[in-house]
Amino acid sequence: MDEALLRSLTPSVLGILVRRGADFAAAEDAVQDALVEAVRVWPADPPRDAKGWLVTVAWRRFLDATRADVARRRREDLVDEEPAPGPAPAVDDTLQLYFLCAHPSLTPSSAVALTLRAVGGLTTRQIAQAYLVPEATMAQRISRAKRTVSGVRFDQPGDVATVLRVLYLVFNEGYSGDVDLAAEAIRLTRQLAAAIDHPEVAGLLALMLLHHARRATRTAPDGSLVPLAEQDRGRWDTESIAEGVEILQAALARDRLGEFQAQAAIAALHADAPTAEETDWVQIVEWYDELVRLTDSPVVRLNRAVAVGEADGPRAGLAALAALDDSLPRHAAVAAYLHERDGDLATAARLYAEAARKAPNLAERDHLTRQAARLNARRCR
Repeated sequence: MDEALLRSLTPSVLGILVRRGADFAAAEDAVQDALVEAVRVWPADPPRDAKGWLVTVAWRRFLDATRADVARRRREDLVDEEPAPGPAPAVDDTLQLYFLCAHPSLTPSSAVALTLRAVGGLTTRQIAQAYLVPEATMAQRISRAKRTVSGVRFDQPGDVATVLRVLYLVFNEGYSGDVDLAAEAIRLTRQLAAAIDHPEVAGLLALMLLHHARRATRTAPDGSLVPLAEQDRGRWDTESIAEGVEILQAALARDRLGEFQAQAAIAALHADAPTAEETDWVQIVEWYDELVRLTDSPVVRLNRAVAVGEADGPRAGLAALAALDDSLPRHAAVAAYLHERDGDLATAARLYAEAARKAPNLAERDHLTRQAARLNARRCR
């Protein structure tokens, strides 16, 4: 047991819990519990990511303590409403909390934001990035949601669509962020799929599995991003891909198309291509057309422009991009890629540098900076 490692990680883990919403005293207790668990478990089963393991265990200890306190107060308030003795149903508390936070008194967007903050453990900044709004705007939205539900009883759980949106955003944050929530999002979505016969639940699970199958190849050993076209497809998790495709096909067969099924279909087409050059971009554009019809999302239209550029040539992609607001996140990066493919290296290098300045995280910023440097070096030869 490396006690020095534990000591060195303790302040960082404590800081993460506090930033995720735990008060300092409760965070200290949770971190101490995690350290005790590490001393017990690590000698026989050392984790690959010591810090990630401690954060996960400490956060769960904090949630367990919070839920226990809430449950105690609720028992005190509702003594007369105790259910009759009998076997308790096998229900996952975390999944139940997702439904309870999706309260009908909240708008769907507020319910998602509140659940991500209170249950998912994301910071206000991370939620704001997911929603493409300023952090101050999201902070106000979360505060209003807290005030709205502060005096209501959680006896009317929210709907499936809101819970799916929460799980989707948690998965995306866990897939690309500092704290790994992707596996937990998949676990909860599996449980939801087992409990609810709904094609969009299946579509979301398929989408998660197909994206997660490529996770090991998304970064190089030095932590730099590896674009999809350059990833080692031999390292993709074929079992997860096969499971995701099977789940998706069963959902699509029910002829109740939703946005998660459409997104999963796009992911399946990427997973099915033996090489990047063999990707069926024409069919991917057709699925993006379905997504635009279902969501009318500017981000979907941005991704569609990339697909159009691959299917019909970069100038067609630039024409599709021209119809979009250039303030969209990653707009400059898409424009840079399409201009590079069209042979305009000077414009592409300038746009890559602009995109790097706007990048939401360090890994993406470094990747875009390297792209700009690569093109500038080519132009100087």
